[in-house]
Amino acid sequence: MTPTLGDGKICYVQIPASDIARSAEFYRQSFGWNIRQRGDGSTSFDDGVGQMSGVWTTKYPPADKPGLLIYIMVDDMDATLERVAAHGGEIVQPVGADAPEITALFRDPGGNVMGLYQEPTLRRP
Repeated sequence: MTPTLGDGKICYVQIPASDIARSAEFYRQSFGWNIRQRGDGSTSFDDGVGQMSGVWTTKYPPADKPGLLIYIMVDDMDATLERVAAHGGEIVQPVGADAPEITALFRDPGGNVMGLYQEPTLRRP
């Protein structure tokens, strides 16, 4: 899929990682991200819908406390939380803290705190 281009779009994210291969595998298994090697040898990704890309980097410390938060949209929060935990992530804020929004926070293997968001219309029974 060709990404939507437009002025003001968030299009690229650098994610700090101490072990780039481990972090890349975590996001591939947890969210279905497409992992690829760039021409310069760095490990990059495309999100699950091909609308945003980025790279893992060892140049920066992890974003280990909520501040600027990036939320990943998911279809099934419960199944996603299970995948996150099974692949080395840690749930740091369970569903319910932002009610009525369906959100949770997790820490990835690199130590970054990220958010999960599920549209209410996608909530599984």
